[in-house]
Amino acid sequence: MTLVRNHRPPLSGNKWFILLVALLVGACSPKVRTVPVATKPAAEKPVAKPEKAPEKPKPAEAKSSVVSLILPLSLDKLAPGQSYSSADLKKANMSVEYYQGFKLALDSVATDGPNFKLQVYDSKDDAAIHSLGLNPQVKNGDLIVGPIFPEDIRLFAGMFNYSRKPIVSPLSPASPTLFNNQNLVTMTPPLEYHAKGAATYIATKLKPKKVYILNSGFSDEKLYTVPFKRTIDSLSKRKIQVVNFTVVRGDLTPLVAQLNNKEQSVFLVPSTKQAFLMVTLKSLDTLSRRFPVTVFGHPNWEKFAFLKANLLQRLKTHITSTDKVDYKSPEANAFIRLYRRVYRTDPTDFAIKGFDEGLYFGQLLARDDDSYRRVEQNDFTGLHNSFHFEKKPGQGWINTHVDILRYENFELKPVQ
Repeated sequence: MTLVRNHRPPLSGNKWFILLVALLVGACSPKVRTVPVATKPAAEKPVAKPEKAPEKPKPAEAKSSVVSLILPLSLDKLAPGQSYSSADLKKANMSVEYYQGFKLALDSVATDGPNFKLQVYDSKDDAAIHSLGLNPQVKNGDLIVGPIFPEDIRLFAGMFNYSRKPIVSPLSPASPTLFNNQNLVTMTPPLEYHAKGAATYIATKLKPKKVYILNSGFSDEKLYTVPFKRTIDSLSKRKIQVVNFTVVRGDLTPLVAQLNNKEQSVFLVPSTKQAFLMVTLKSLDTLSRRFPVTVFGHPNWEKFAFLKANLLQRLKTHITSTDKVDYKSPEANAFIRLYRRVYRTDPTDFAIKGFDEGLYFGQLLARDDDSYRRVEQNDFTGLHNSFHFEKKPGQGWINTHVDILRYENFELKPVQ
């Protein structure tokens, strides 16, 4: 694991203190059992030979697993004369938060017997990543989690094409087609699976006669619209007509003749461009006064402050999500209390994802089989998302589960 000298970082806040302590003490979570040793009794006069008591079977040794976490900590920036840029600091904070959640999960699993050795490495640059690909401590372990970013994953995964060792992409939604590694485990569903999830819900639950795709004209929208249309066509056997329409300055007038005021009209708006969305959603709002309208939007809409909840609610807006935490659930509250007790701070989204993924793989590693190599057979419901994997040749395992959310009472609520 990566070790650093105990320099006081020139930064405020408690996260760097936690990071330094965690890395200096070592990111290992072994469960140690004390075995009592019998002492030899004092010599006595032999009287009669008692019957030999049957030997008690030795308790089975707890299973031990080695997990390597590869995170962009940039610890070299802690050296005298060095400093973090704002971008590096953001990555390092994210790494610390993910690590804390992941380790807390392994500690939780370890209370039932298994042992874990958690090795933490710094993916600070290409040279470091290449070195880690050759590191026998990484190569001989049971599971590799990281690197985080697509360019780092591509470099690292390229060195393990002929290994059977799972390499977990913990946070990136990048398509696994970019990496061409049959052992990659993509935890965050790529955009293609958001499109498929929305299309499946529309085809099986809403069952409209037509779906209108409102395009802005930018080619990147095809990453969403192509798998969306393909899924709609497949599930409905082309009984649901998909109408592609490029919107110019918010003008939806050419569509009015096709609409029916007694049937729900479903509109997919795959854009993430603010100017386009502001004018197009306003036009849809006007249209909704005459026709029943249901809108499906891009998953990134949840992050856009310029989209107002009252407008989205009037349009019966749905989006797909992989990050929705129900903070009212008993499970979420139990985790938050535990996290606060251990780290004296509230968990972030990255900490929650780290906990879910650590718990999932920790439980699989604790079994007396190779379940962690067969994730397609093991579903999981977490705090932020569920895991349902498909195995694809040359792409590894891909989590395909997305939630469908709808704006109700001015907030997003799950409908599936």
